[in-house]
Amino acid sequence: MTPRRKFLQQSAAIATALQTHQANAIQSKSTIPMALIGCGGQGTNLMLNFAKIPGVEIQYLCDPDPKQSSAAASKLIKAGHKSPQIVSDLRKILDKSEIQAVIVATPDHWHAPSAILACEAGKHVYVEKPCSHNIKEGRLLVKSAARNQRLVQHGTQSRSMPLIRHAIHHLHQGIIGNVLFAKAFNIQKRSDIGHSKPSSPPQEFDYDLWTGPAPSVPFQSNCHHYTWHWWYNFGTGDMGNDGVHELDIARWGLGMNSHPDRISAIGGKYYFDDDQQFPDTQNVLFEYNSGEKVGQTRQLMFEMRIWSPYSPEEGIDNGNLFYGTEGYMLLSKKGVVKTYDRKGNQIQLAGQAQDHPSHQSDFINAIRSATPLSAPIEIGHISASLCHLGNIATRLGRSLHFNPASESFQNDPQADLLLTRKYRDGHWAIPKGV
Repeated sequence: MTPRRKFLQQSAAIATALQTHQANAIQSKSTIPMALIGCGGQGTNLMLNFAKIPGVEIQYLCDPDPKQSSAAASKLIKAGHKSPQIVSDLRKILDKSEIQAVIVATPDHWHAPSAILACEAGKHVYVEKPCSHNIKEGRLLVKSAARNQRLVQHGTQSRSMPLIRHAIHHLHQGIIGNVLFAKAFNIQKRSDIGHSKPSSPPQEFDYDLWTGPAPSVPFQSNCHHYTWHWWYNFGTGDMGNDGVHELDIARWGLGMNSHPDRISAIGGKYYFDDDQQFPDTQNVLFEYNSGEKVGQTRQLMFEMRIWSPYSPEEGIDNGNLFYGTEGYMLLSKKGVVKTYDRKGNQIQLAGQAQDHPSHQSDFINAIRSATPLSAPIEIGHISASLCHLGNIATRLGRSLHFNPASESFQNDPQADLLLTRKYRDGHWAIPKGV
């Protein structure tokens, strides 16, 4: 049995476990009490989107920075909703039996630990992308969701966008033939985070709680709200921040439901002279089914520049290109779908994009009625792992061979070390099994 086939069998077993929840689902009460963990910009936006859904009530907000949770509460109240309770420690939320679901919108290093704890506490979870800080954590989250029969929606919301769903449907129907190559690009102008030195955190900010299971490091003002994205200890770089959306769409369009088996990458800091640790320029090539019969191998390329506003087409800073045996397609969640045949003639997609609930409503519908999730955690884990694999290959500066079934590198202990991370000794949120 090939590693890919073994992997797909394992994935099918997990899907069966999740379907057990769906088969035995009981109609929810008229109100679904929810809690938000992580009250930054993205968390606040998600909170407001969920609060708009009839029957959803945001009852708790959690953040180690009271300024963030208070600001989020004010926006919730201003939007006409009840005043939520505010806590700083997520355990105070997970202990509440009335809370049916949580939104995890923390920094990346808290995504999987928070979501796993929530599953173990019997909560359904909407977890922001990427669902993990490393591949090991992601797999443990998939297992926890299945073991506890909890629904976990991954925050790759393109899976619920009618335009994207319509385009992917036509790709799978062969509008450009057999799709052998896909390109995901993330091109935008980010800000310099400057240079800083260790200092005392703001008095009201519980930095120790914010650091959580990650190794304790001194506070720096440019490794705080949002800028944590660019630090190894807390983030996954822009590949995990914005790139994961395009990688998810590219993999979906290629029809690849497992990990790649070969990864090559090059990148570094070509522009920013600041403290960020992740690349500002990165090109990664993933190969699927290498060594298989002709026509079965696929390639996925990721291109990233976060110092440049210039992209393949004006107004499209993030998107995808799909190349098939009969043509190609440009696709972007910015609202662009352009398809061309072998002669360069533009092709119109047949039919209209079908309405689909928002990604948040999709999650609530699954809780209430056992409808399938658009981005279940198994799908999210596979897409998030592309970010981790690409970052590992970039850091090591060489090509890697990966076993999709075992989720380990082939005869490469140095690379295997980066499939997990160092944790703070004895911290209560460290996922069991890492």
